[in-house]
Amino acid sequence: VQLVESGGTLVHPGGSLRLTCLASGTFFRPYVMAWYRQAPGRERELVASLTSLGETKYADSVKGRFTISDDGKMNTVNLHMNNLNSEDTAVYYCSLRLAATDPYWGQGTQVTVSS
Repeated sequence: VQLVESGGTLVHPGGSLRLTCLASGTFFRPYVMAWYRQAPGRERELVASLTSLGETKYADSVKGRFTISDDGKMNTVNLHMNNLNSEDTAVYYCSLRLAATDPYWGQGTQVTVSS
């Protein structure tokens, strides 16, 4: 399985952005697709996750601003980000976790929030 993220760019504070992760290869339910981020000098942290049952989880710092979705497609996960601020600046990584395997990771996409 390979994961490719897209959508990262420079955005002004208060702006919105959508990240997309496309998964290629064959995999089966159950699975969890998630977005993580890593800012300079900080550890990678979970931003949001979506299970194959449709259950979602969000970091407290993004609740009410970010939404994770799959648009009904098993191989796609989006991260809709609103009201962005400088604390959201990071490299965002897509992750796919299957049963009894190590997670797959994408290469990451840079999101920079700056005026």
